[in-house]
Amino acid sequence: MKNTIEQEINEHIIVAEQMYSLTDDIAKISSICINSIRSGGKILIFGNGGSAADAQHIAAELVGRYKSERRGLPAVALTTDTSALTSIGNDFGYDQIFQRQIEALAKPEDIVIGISTSGNSFNVISALKLSKKKGCKTIGLSGSDGGDMNKICDVNIVVPASDTPRIQEMHILIGHTMCHLIEQNMA
Repeated sequence: MKNTIEQEINEHIIVAEQMYSLTDDIAKISSICINSIRSGGKILIFGNGGSAADAQHIAAELVGRYKSERRGLPAVALTTDTSALTSIGNDFGYDQIFQRQIEALAKPEDIVIGISTSGNSFNVISALKLSKKKGCKTIGLSGSDGGDMNKICDVNIVVPASDTPRIQEMHILIGHTMCHLIEQNMA
């Protein structure tokens, strides 16, 4: 057991040390979000499975608070409304669960953040494509080689790893860092 625990920690550290190469991209997406919020926009964020949980976590940090007392900031995780998710999935197909919500909610001043460890989740890709057509800025959080999100997103932050747990751990680090930067600039 101890060896497995130490191996997990060591793998985390190796990937975390590589994150320094992404600091400019993290600053860039934070600035994009700050400018959107200042202009009356909101952040729409989504993903599948663990990425859905990350989307909810990041949205909660913005609407509630990350570290500082400040006003609530406009962020919506498109993964939380079970009635919308199940009705869209039933009536239009699972591949439309985020796209349909983007169709209904996104405005050009909004930021759309898709999370996919592979960068290839079809329902995330289709929602990002529609977001671009609607004039939204698109941000991706991915891993491995970035997948199809490289072609679609204004900024796709590709975690330099191929192991899903390590990618997800870095996505939440990116999300927390982004929330901290947004919070510092929205006080």
